[in-house]
Amino acid sequence: MPRIETWSHFPEPVRRHLIDRMRDRAITVSDLDQLRRWIESKPELPEGDWYKDFGSFKLCGHGALPKTFLLRGQAAKGQPV
Repeated sequence: MPRIETWSHFPEPVRRHLIDRMRDRAITVSDLDQLRRWIESKPELPEGDWYKDFGSFKLCGHGALPKTFLLRGQAAKGQPV
């Protein structure tokens, strides 16, 4: 099972997209701290689509890379982690 990549290893288009979605979705500093702690735990992720529900937002990804943020009520696809 892959482990989540660190920010410095994300492709530039993925980083730009995530930054844009953080702004669009009004992700707070508190939310980002919660996300940072989760990433630092080096979670194992499925090979395919997955999502992590943080309560106030969801992080969706594929394999080792996060792909987008969703709002609390938005439906996510893939395996919950």
